[in-house]
Amino acid sequence: MSAPLDGIVVADFSRVLAGPLATMTLADLGARVVKVERPGTGDDTRAWGPPYAESGITTYFESANRGKESVALDLTDPDDVARARELIARSDVVIENFRPGLFAKLGFDWDSLAAEHPGLVYVSVSGFGLGDGAALPGYDFVAQAVGGLMHITGETGGDAMKAGVALVDVLTGKDAVIGILAALRRRELTGRGSRIDVNLLSSLQAALVNQMSAHLGAGTEPGRLGNRHPSIAPYESLRCADAPIAVACGNDAQFARMTAELGCPQLAADPRFLRNPDRVAHREELVVALESALAADTAAAWAARLNRIGVAAGVVNSIGDGIALAEELGLEPVWDAVGEDGRRSRQIRSPLTWSPAIPVTASAPPRLGEHDESVRAWLDADR
Repeated sequence: MSAPLDGIVVADFSRVLAGPLATMTLADLGARVVKVERPGTGDDTRAWGPPYAESGITTYFESANRGKESVALDLTDPDDVARARELIARSDVVIENFRPGLFAKLGFDWDSLAAEHPGLVYVSVSGFGLGDGAALPGYDFVAQAVGGLMHITGETGGDAMKAGVALVDVLTGKDAVIGILAALRRRELTGRGSRIDVNLLSSLQAALVNQMSAHLGAGTEPGRLGNRHPSIAPYESLRCADAPIAVACGNDAQFARMTAELGCPQLAADPRFLRNPDRVAHREELVVALESALAADTAAAWAARLNRIGVAAGVVNSIGDGIALAEELGLEPVWDAVGEDGRRSRQIRSPLTWSPAIPVTASAPPRLGEHDESVRAWLDADR
């Protein structure tokens, strides 16, 4: 079975995380991705270290750039601009995240390119859209702040906190992939390409899901609850004898099984805890009662016992512990991507598992300009 995007060529003019993550996903699906970088410096994340991989490349760059070819083009040089134009002409998808207007100044605006290449899928990634927000610089941290995510993240009464990863960039990259795949499908049906605009703020707000719905539908202003869920209890971290445990009890039947396992079945019949809305209203008393029972054993022991009866629970793992768990479960979480020079890059694998399996031959994230010779020769041929 061939990879689903075999034969698709992607011109990647993006930098940092959202755009590169989108194009790496396309590469995982079989597309040929040519990453255009600034001579001398390349993608900003090449300098975002430590930490560094054994190759000397920053692990940040490696996180979003496997499976690509790197060509260094100087977009102030007319010859390299001509090569960039030729790359676009040979591509099915072009993705960029220049400050709005800069890509157009090179003559690479949507209207001009669509006239020349009517099947082109053209993707712009920005912080705050291409209208009134075009002048605003867009970074994940700021998007988390102004979009409301930080307002609902952190302990009750404590400072607003960002997520522990550039989550908005990741969400925006995935939204870009959804749009690209849909546009390629529409092109199959109509022969016409599409322009797709994605921005950090819109992707974040769409990802707020139930919290956004609470605001829009009920007029509430969600706040910080630490590890607690605003609408479900118990759905939070609870102290055990040695450490906290994460418990997600999704319905009344699960709660009854949980309390029986904890040796306090009477809690399930208590009017304060009978139904989920009751438990949410009396959360403080509920937590005291549950933690009193959980103090009898360790977090790991309780996690095993609760999972056995169908109540979701888990200890709070480190990233390394999480990888070990995935390996234990047979999920094969890590790939070794291999470069043309034989270097290896340990990569978290694509979360997609295919049946029948598709070929995965992702190469190691490229060194800056690693494919200059071959890509330039390809672009200069018959030009």
